[in-house]
Amino acid sequence: MLTPFTKMHGTGNDFIVMDARAHALKLSPTRIAALADRHTGIGCDQFITLEPPPVGADVFMRIHNSDGTAAGACGNATRCVALLLHGESGQGSYGIQTVSGLLPARVNRSEVTVDMGPARLGWEQVPLARAMDTLALPLPGAPAAASMGNPHATLFVEDLASAPVESLGPALELDALFPARANIGFAQVLAPHRLRLRVWERGAGLTRACGSGACAALVNAHRRGLSGRRAAVEMDGGILTIEWREDGHVLMAGPAVLAFRGSVDLATYPA
Repeated sequence: MLTPFTKMHGTGNDFIVMDARAHALKLSPTRIAALADRHTGIGCDQFITLEPPPVGADVFMRIHNSDGTAAGACGNATRCVALLLHGESGQGSYGIQTVSGLLPARVNRSEVTVDMGPARLGWEQVPLARAMDTLALPLPGAPAAASMGNPHATLFVEDLASAPVESLGPALELDALFPARANIGFAQVLAPHRLRLRVWERGAGLTRACGSGACAALVNAHRRGLSGRRAAVEMDGGILTIEWREDGHVLMAGPAVLAFRGSVDLATYPA
């Protein structure tokens, strides 16, 4: 029996989206990781399941990384899901529930703006293993930490092209200071209103873009006095516009793209 899926991406950060609103799907972490494999599966950075919404939301979005582990938030995926909902209803605004909270989204043609909620800056909110100032962690590069529904640490570098993203990123992701692991961003400030960013994502590795990572980078840059409260964040897959409002909420605006639709026999993948 074939199960339909939609392949989407936001600034190159790509997703498999499956609809489980009408019927539950047999999707174990092992099966999700197999489907996410780019050589023997469909391939994606994150696997998204649409589930029946709670009261006050239009859909529940469940997020898994490509290794099958659960994730709390994904900004690029939220924009993609909003675009799917827009295709179904034609409305402009949606409430997308995640395990980390409700994310309001607004669709304007192919650009989607998401309210990612407030940046969480306390050590216990990130979370970190012990109490400390999250503005400069005692780690290589002295990263700043914040949670955008998932844990982020941002290192500010002089030259992103020579930054050790693929060696230091995985080492810091698994550092004992991060009990839930962390997404590790490497940011170069090009101007007060423009950042360049690459992110080693927890459970997914180096991706072409990370929406929540872009939000964390802007928040941490402003906290360090390196940027304003609004900036364009340039990543390998494209540009997102991030704004940290005075009320603490972080807005993210950028494209969402439907790449193709298909179907797959889930039973051919390990349970």
